[in-house]
Amino acid sequence: MAGKAGKGSKGGAGKSLVRATLAIHEPPIGHSTTPGALIRTFNFDFNPSTLSLSRRARWKTTPTAAVRDGSLPEFMGPEPRELTVEVFLDSSDDPTANTVLKKVEALFSCCEVTTKSIAAKQPSTPWVVFQWGSFSTARFTAYVGSVEASYSLFGTTGVPIRATCQVRLHEIPSKTKGQNPTSGALTAQRVHRVVAGDSLQSLAWREYGNAAAWRAIAEVNGIDDPSRLSNGTELVLPAAEEVGL
Repeated sequence: MAGKAGKGSKGGAGKSLVRATLAIHEPPIGHSTTPGALIRTFNFDFNPSTLSLSRRARWKTTPTAAVRDGSLPEFMGPEPRELTVEVFLDSSDDPTANTVLKKVEALFSCCEVTTKSIAAKQPSTPWVVFQWGSFSTARFTAYVGSVEASYSLFGTTGVPIRATCQVRLHEIPSKTKGQNPTSGALTAQRVHRVVAGDSLQSLAWREYGNAAAWRAIAEVNGIDDPSRLSNGTELVLPAAEEVGL
């Protein structure tokens, strides 16, 4: 029983816990490194009990016959990070529900090409961002490399009501790593909360000095009608280089 408690609880004190989420986005169009419109947010019923984060540095060694002990290795650069997260799903309190099945299918869909990317002639699976409170080390834009689901309990009709999924995320590095390579100034995307009087054009002028950049804000946030902005809506404002300025 103690093992289940470690995964979190839906009731009692568990209500005050910060829940992990996986934001699933459309892939960007063109050469942008900012995720496209939000498709859905996968909410974890139970926070992960384990996270595995890895990173490697690539070195190159060229054999040299003239040097008996070998040549000096050459540093080629760091490789993208990889994150493996365990997702525990359980609907045993409602044995007739297909909640677990639907959530597993949502994770599997992260390995399928999106319809919009096909229409844009840039086929790609979704881009995702794993988030868990203030654990910023594990927060980066990625693609889902693989999903493995293990069903361990079934209802009377054969529908799975408990499963454990291993989801492997591979980082999609930004060209600038959040910094301007010439000045070192931060250029990471920001989030703006809409207030009365805001428009995409005014935000573009205020952020980039170019009102025409409103289209980039609309594209990143999946806005079809720029004349309708609701107060309190959070908008992602991409870095200047992401909008071609």
